[in-house]
Amino acid sequence: MSELFRLATVEDAEELLDLTLRAYEPIRKLGIKFPAATATIQLVKENIQNSRCYVLESDGKIVATITARTYKEIMNWPFLWWFAVDPLVKKKGVGSKLLTWVEETIIRDQLGAPAVTLATSDQHPWLIPMYERKGYERFFEVEQGEEGKGVFLRKILHPERYELEKYKELQKAN
Repeated sequence: MSELFRLATVEDAEELLDLTLRAYEPIRKLGIKFPAATATIQLVKENIQNSRCYVLESDGKIVATITARTYKEIMNWPFLWWFAVDPLVKKKGVGSKLLTWVEETIIRDQLGAPAVTLATSDQHPWLIPMYERKGYERFFEVEQGEEGKGVFLRKILHPERYELEKYKELQKAN
C-alpha cells in the first residue's frame, strides 16, 4: 500500500466533492450546517484555490482531506477545517495520520506556527471529545442561535514559541 501526502489541485475537485459529501452525511443528518456538508463543485474548487487543501492518497485514491487557512478575525494561528475521511476507511487511523502530518510537518515545521486551531459545533456528539483526545483544548465559543455554539479549539504544537508569542503580545499591550 503506497501513501502520499500532498496539496490538492483543481483536478482533484470532483473526487474531493464525492469524498466530502459521503464523509459529511452524518453531519447533514444531525442538521449541523458546516459548509463542507453541503459543498458544491464550485465551493470545493474555491477551497483548493484559496486555501491549502491537503490530501492523503492511498494507492492513488484520495482517502482523507483537510484544509489549512487563516481566520484572522479569531486568531493569528493557522485554522484547520473541511476535515473529511472516506467512510470506507474510517476507524483505521487514516484521519489521524493526515491530521498529525499537517499539524507537525506543515503548521509546526514549515510555517513555524506555535499553535493550530479549528472549530466545530457543540451540537456534534463526538467531534469535541475526539479533538480533545488529540490534544486540542477549547479557547473560544460563539453563540449561533438555534444551531447551538461554535466551539473553537487550539493545540499547542511548540510550547516555547507559544509562550514567547504570548509574552510579545503582553509587551505590545503595555
